[in-house]
Amino acid sequence: MTSYPRWTLRTEHTSYTVRLSPDGPWAELDAWGPLGVEDGPSALDWSRRTHFVTPADAAPAEYLPYGLRPFTGSELVAARPGQDRGVWWDFEGAEEGEGSLRLAFVDDVLGLRTVLCYETVPGTDVILRWTELTSTEELRLERLDSAAVNIPVTGTARLTYLTGQWSQEFQRTQLDLARGTFTMGSLQGAPGHAYAPWLAVQDGEAEAAYGIALEWPGNWHVTAEAEPGGSVRVRAGRVPHEGVVHLTPGDTLTTPRLACAFSPDGLDGLSRVWHRYERHLTGERLHRPRKVLYNSWEATGFDVDAAGQLELAKLAADIGAELFVVDDGWFTGRGDDTGGLGDWYPDPAAFPQGFGPFVEDIRALGLDFGLWVEPEAVSPNSRLYAEHPEWVYRIEDRPARLVRNQLLLDLGRTDVQDFVIGTLDRLLGAHDISYLKWDMNRPPTERGRPGAGPADLDAEHVAGYLRVLDHLRAVHPDVTVEGCAGGGARIDHATLARTDVVWPSDNTAPLDRFSVQYGFLHAHAPHVMSSWVTDAPGIFDPRPRSLAFRFVNAICGVLGIGADLRTWTPEERAEAAGWIARYKNVRDVVHRGEARLLGTPHDSTCGVQYDLDGRTVVAALGTGRLDGAPLVPGRPDRLRLRGVDPTAHYRDTATGTTYSGAHLLHYGLPFQWSADHDAELVVLIRQ
Repeated sequence: MTSYPRWTLRTEHTSYTVRLSPDGPWAELDAWGPLGVEDGPSALDWSRRTHFVTPADAAPAEYLPYGLRPFTGSELVAARPGQDRGVWWDFEGAEEGEGSLRLAFVDDVLGLRTVLCYETVPGTDVILRWTELTSTEELRLERLDSAAVNIPVTGTARLTYLTGQWSQEFQRTQLDLARGTFTMGSLQGAPGHAYAPWLAVQDGEAEAAYGIALEWPGNWHVTAEAEPGGSVRVRAGRVPHEGVVHLTPGDTLTTPRLACAFSPDGLDGLSRVWHRYERHLTGERLHRPRKVLYNSWEATGFDVDAAGQLELAKLAADIGAELFVVDDGWFTGRGDDTGGLGDWYPDPAAFPQGFGPFVEDIRALGLDFGLWVEPEAVSPNSRLYAEHPEWVYRIEDRPARLVRNQLLLDLGRTDVQDFVIGTLDRLLGAHDISYLKWDMNRPPTERGRPGAGPADLDAEHVAGYLRVLDHLRAVHPDVTVEGCAGGGARIDHATLARTDVVWPSDNTAPLDRFSVQYGFLHAHAPHVMSSWVTDAPGIFDPRPRSLAFRFVNAICGVLGIGADLRTWTPEERAEAAGWIARYKNVRDVVHRGEARLLGTPHDSTCGVQYDLDGRTVVAALGTGRLDGAPLVPGRPDRLRLRGVDPTAHYRDTATGTTYSGAHLLHYGLPFQWSADHDAELVVLIRQ
């Protein structure tokens, strides 16, 4: 019996085994799951099941080009200019390291070397995959995916993904895919509001869950194909705006990294794998407390002046806020959304005593100071646009379309990058600014660069965006950076590795926001989830909820306040101060603990549980009717916990009640909801 080379990558709890195929010159998945799953016959061996297709089309291949795999979807489509498409390669060799693997394939006729790259992430159950493409000839790449992921299923595959629109992002959506193709993505120069670059796959109702997430803040796609042989094969990668990428001799193109994860504990267990990975991405910044923020946008909009902002800052400091952020409207020409972008100088009319003294007044209240910017945007009536009209995306002899009354700078240009870096350095150097909110409020439309010739505009913009963020991290390491794009339109692992928090949605209404956060926490960690308490009414779910509900909901991530505190009663401010104090006592558990989603937004009671070092924090929310229905009147609803020790005892710090772990697991915590009581924050100490 012929033996074929086989390699196994191991994470903390999982293993991933790849082998050379007995059917041809490609790598294919042999096993993926809990440690030891590779010991035994492969569940993905479909050799010789090739009626009317080629062996490559039926294989659980890790990566195959069009040419070798002509029918069932390929990851790479390449050709020389003017010639037929197709790659036919041979295996060149393998390089195996500590937690890494590189498999090289060469097509000498075409002039292309393809290296499949694998790397485990220490302390996590994530494996990173990407591809390096090196040319010796002039080549056209029409498709250049990062990887393919094979998932064995015995029946119908259940796909879980995150969908939405502006103000309704991250809605958890499920689809049973028995046969056929499912695809999602974005051509908006960012991940977008409609879909997140994240997918989970399960074998029908089976508990085990496989997941992928693409690290790319530009155009992208994820495609899942339920194939005839009994598998789901997921392809993912970036999508060039121009439809093709040109390589010249000696060029090496590296695709975005695809993070691959497995959990035997379903979607909830998979979410904790992603949370741990994002804590790894944050690194030492994880141990820097996320400060309670007050942002003035909801209170003042564009009507920004020193006196009004200071009034809000004093009220924010009184209730325990630690950081004051001036949002849009602080710079010259910004009386509304028709002007000012690009001219990043404080408006002297709004700050008659100077911006420096204003910042000092804020800090004298004991507050850090933050500022909103939109570095990629420019207003047509700005001085910047008058001086550099060539800096915006445009197509020769075509009109420039305004979105939100603004144009988009071509951040792929190094001179534009240098301008943005210089602008941010000037602001951060001249003033004591410790927080920067980076927004992006329009996608690229007329995306061209006249006279530049063939250019990979989407990749160049991404590179410019990441270069600026890397500069901020290196030169201003103590500045907290928030990522925002009209809400949650640019949230991916490349952004999360370089920012401290992200803004999931502009919708802060209580039940709407809980639905957003429920989906968000499936893919992303609590310590990156910025969440505000505001007075916003519901848009999609208009049922009223209390101030307590808004606070408990926001405490599930990084707490902020965006309401107009001037309109709150003294009683409301006192209640807010109490919630902020409670948040400060538990934020280390929320941001560094293991999180578990309890129930769904469709249940009458649901919430999030956080566990760290003997402390359990439960953010419990009454999301159903508040008149006792559907329960028998007077009977409390219960929220079953998970992951606690059934043999231990846990004391509620607020009431002194002691529960056994078995009780919490079997019966749960009791909650008596009413119109005046629809949320609780429970802190349990293991005895």
